Amino acid sequence: MATTELGVLPLHGTKKGVISISNVSEPYGQGTPDIVSIGISLNGKDIEWKSHIPYENLDDVIAILQKASDAKKDS
Repeated sequence: MATTELGVLPLHGTKKGVISISNVSEPYGQGTPDIVSIGISLNGKDIEWKSHIPYENLDDVIAILQKASDAKKDS
């Protein structure tokens, strides 16, 4: 398993928190497909929450997140 950081951004509403997005190769053992890992750290160091999203689901997840963002803007 190898992890490559793709980006980090500040976590709104915290002083040191970050959202980190990474590619993880072979996350579940040899030959398993890469996934996108989204980690949340409240202190900027230790990941408290993590989601693994298969690349095959990424476009649908992005579409749903965009709907959530649009709904928030409209409210």
